[in-house]
Formats: sequence, C-alpha cells, structure tokens
Amino acid sequence: MAKAKYLEVASELKKRIENGVYSRQEPLPDQEAFAEEFNVSRLTVKKAFDGLERQGLVYKQSGLGTFVSGDIPIKSALDSPANAFTGLRNLLGKKNIKSQVLHFSVEFPDEKMQKNLELKKNEPVYNIIRLRLCDGKPYIIEHTYMPIKLVPDLDEKILHASIYDYIHKKLKLKFGHAYRKIRAAKPSEYDKKYLGAKDDDPILELEQIIWLTNGQPIEYSVNRNRYDTRDYVLLDNNRF
Repeated sequence: MAKAKYLEVASELKKRIENGVYSRQEPLPDQEAFAEEFNVSRLTVKKAFDGLERQGLVYKQSGLGTFVSGDIPIKSALDSPANAFTGLRNLLGKKNIKSQVLHFSVEFPDEKMQKNLELKKNEPVYNIIRLRLCDGKPYIIEHTYMPIKLVPDLDEKILHASIYDYIHKKLKLKFGHAYRKIRAAKPSEYDKKYLGAKDDDPILELEQIIWLTNGQPIEYSVNRNRYDTRDYVLLDNNRF
C-alpha cells in the first residue's frame, strides 16, 4: 500500500533537515513553494509540517513562518510524539514494526465501554490485545476496543498489518481529536510475560479515547510499555 502523500513530503523534508539543507532557526520555504515542488496541495504540506513539528524538528511562529528547531539535547531515540495519529508503522517504519495478536474477540460492551465509546449495550465491539515488536523486540502491549459499526470486517490479517491504515485508507474515516492520559503503573502479568518486565520495573501507560471528525468515538485503548523502551514527548509551541 502506497505511503500517504503528506508522509512522503515529511520524509523528504526530514532528510533535508538532517542533511543541513535548511539551517537551524532559519525559516523554511513557504507552503506554496513546497506544494508546487511536490505537486501536492497546501493542505498536504501543512500536514507534513504538523508531523515534523510533533517530532520536534520544526516550530511555527504566527506571521513569521516555520523554522528548523535544530538539535534538542534531551531528545532520544526512545521519544514518541504524545499527540500523533499516524500509528506505529508509519511512525517507526513498516519493516521495523510487527504485531503479535494475543487476543481478538467480538463482545457486547460493559458499562464502562458503553460510556467510553457512546454505545448501547447491544452494539458489539472488538476486544483486541496486540504485542507490538520493534526490530524483533517487545515494544508495546496495546489493548484496544472499537465499535464494529464503525470498523466493519476487521480480521487478523489487518491486525498483523495496520488498523489505522485500514481505517483511513480503506474505510476513508478521519480522526478528529483525542484525549490521552499518561501515567506510571506497576507491571501486570501480561507485562512480565510479553514485555519482559521485572516485578519492580515501572510501566508507562497511555490511556486514550479517539474521536472521528464527526464527533463519534472510534477507539478506546490502553497502551503499556516498559520504562526503558519508550518515552512520550510533546513539543509545546507558544505561537503568539
């Protein structure tokens, strides 16, 4: 499946930034110039800029343009944007990320899931637990619930690839906004078994609800990783 245009643009601009084509604290060419160069829309370029900003590579200043951030001393290879919607395969590379399905079932939602996903008790959901591996090593355990009415015909083939690609490219649905809560937790039996966590290893947990652009909640999930495998970062930009 072809990579989305905005990801292609972002990938090329990232290479240029890393190779020093654009200097630190200097403005990038405007969106119109890149739209013409890559033969894409301004919206596509904007999405590419937004992705680069989440990675800490650029920052925007109102009325002045988009600037290259340069090296960030506290940045590391473990960093992952806390406000991204792209999914692990697009974030870290399809060749690097593999999925092991630990649980996959269809069930009626309990009271908590009815509330989280705004469902009636007779509207079924997928209950999915996946172990995501990065370069062959345990990376994250994802426990996800999704309404069947919004994500029909989900199967294990899709679970081993990318659920988000299926939602965006096959079903043509777009994420609108998300509420994410990040906390420290003690290791569960799943964490010990599949992540190799020790009894005293802290676990980083991300709980979230994602809504579509029409306001319908499409996902409730809890992602857990060992303390030494992933950090969540947020580039906070005061644009005024």
